[in-house]
Amino acid sequence: MLEKAAVILECFTPSGGEFRLAELSERAGLPKPTVHRLAADLVRLGWLERTGPHYRLGAKLFELGSLVPHRLDLRETALPFLQDLFEATRETVHLGVREGLDVVYLERIHGHEALRLPSRIGGSLPLTCTGVGKALLAFSDAELQEEVLSGPLPGLTPYSITDPDRLRLALEKIQVSGLAYEEQEAALGVSCIAAPVFAGGTTVAALSVAVPRPRFSPARLAPAVRTAALGLSRALRRAG
Repeated sequence: MLEKAAVILECFTPSGGEFRLAELSERAGLPKPTVHRLAADLVRLGWLERTGPHYRLGAKLFELGSLVPHRLDLRETALPFLQDLFEATRETVHLGVREGLDVVYLERIHGHEALRLPSRIGGSLPLTCTGVGKALLAFSDAELQEEVLSGPLPGLTPYSITDPDRLRLALEKIQVSGLAYEEQEAALGVSCIAAPVFAGGTTVAALSVAVPRPRFSPARLAPAVRTAALGLSRALRRAG
């Protein structure tokens, strides 16, 4: 039953926030009565929330996720640098870590002009479609890079890189410059600059600034992103 409950929870993605019972049954590949019974238990536990006929992830899951020590420490250490980056740019700021072949967002700061982005705190997106993800991937081990490059590359928009040769070249450029650029690859009309964060010689996270395409100015944004990433890396090194 625990495995089936996990299958139901994994039906939820950043691109789809709410589902009816029939949709959950179809996505999970489970009979509708089974999904109905397990969904009721998950609602009772606070892992799902129900509004009318629709189910969505519950706040309890975020509370549990925030208790993971390493990620909680990383987020708390990063917050001052993310706030400085936001103040310097007045644009949407992200902090993310790698989980498998995805980037999971630990923090997001945005102003009154919130961008229409698929990213959300606790949500995940493919490494290859985001600035944060590409920064993480570029400084990951060669085995992971080859795993990504050898498989089908997902696309979130028509601008997402789905050609392995193009992605390989992009990763090489990131390794040289220390900055990852993403232009409308995760959301139309939005561009991004990201930089990796290191601790003990290992890439542990990446942070980014996302801006509307008309305001995208690498010359203005890149120094601020690089400064924030270096500052956070130094803070983690001292803490370690």
